[in-house]
Amino acid sequence: MAHFTYSRLSCLMYVNKSSALWNRPEINPASALGGQFIRFQRSVDGKALQERQKQQMARGLPKQKPISGVKQVVVVASGKGGVGKSTTAVNLALGLMANDPSKTVGLLDADVYGPSIPKLMNLKGNPELTDSNRMLPLTNYGIPCMSMGFLVEDVAPIVWRGLMVMQAIDRLLRQVEWGSLDFLVIDMPPGTGDVQLSISQNIPVAGECAVIVSTPQDIALLDARRGAEMFKKVHVPVLGLVQNMSVFQCPKCNHQTHIFGSDGARQLADTLGVKLLGDIPLHMNIREMSDRGQPVVISSPSSPEAEAYRKVASAVVQRLTEVNT
Repeated sequence: MAHFTYSRLSCLMYVNKSSALWNRPEINPASALGGQFIRFQRSVDGKALQERQKQQMARGLPKQKPISGVKQVVVVASGKGGVGKSTTAVNLALGLMANDPSKTVGLLDADVYGPSIPKLMNLKGNPELTDSNRMLPLTNYGIPCMSMGFLVEDVAPIVWRGLMVMQAIDRLLRQVEWGSLDFLVIDMPPGTGDVQLSISQNIPVAGECAVIVSTPQDIALLDARRGAEMFKKVHVPVLGLVQNMSVFQCPKCNHQTHIFGSDGARQLADTLGVKLLGDIPLHMNIREMSDRGQPVVISSPSSPEAEAYRKVASAVVQRLTEVNT
């Protein structure tokens, strides 16, 4: 049902003043000049409203500024939990360094409610503070890491409201002594909520790009698409999709089974107009080594699984070159 708004009332009053037109019975002002003016007025009012909304939203957004010492930020995201996003983020960071040992890579765990990086990277302890009260990341396998998991007990739940989470994210972004990094890989929480928006709107677009992780399953792809659309709305370039758990190969007979479907992420990438960065198989070695805190890129560098992650890392670097030129 249409509402009787102030703008409509103004339009009607304007037409009423045009008595010469209004009083002519052969002309219906609503369908002739009056109708044209109403449509014009609605267009003007709509644009003015959009501009006011844009200004109001801008007041509440954080100021974008680069992370000190970090050249390029790569956020690894997924619309749904349980698709292997954190494992992919860890092995992507290690793959970037394995492909080019001259590059320095850091890893930030932005999943405040469910931090996984301490377990995956086999790290424990509290970060030390510098004289300027900045946190020093914990390092393993040559990768400096920061996570909320370093600041709380292993089994302690994070029961925080949105404002506290935003403050924690800001501290993890701005008050860590990263040093000089070529890449900072950020393991994002699943979904499209406050944390994703805060990080996306805190960092300049020129320094931030996104990688979307999904299984080929339709349910996961629905949420992956929502994640990609969110980054599009906040003007963060999506480098591409990683199709995780793409195929299972029986260790006894080598028969391949597509447990979660076949090529779903590839089809979504085509729909979104982005690149499929690579396929990661569903393999026991990935799960076992992750649980031990020994990612396959480090523990099994010559395995097909590790090679798959290194190929994804190469594709990410290639896409970054294309986006930044």
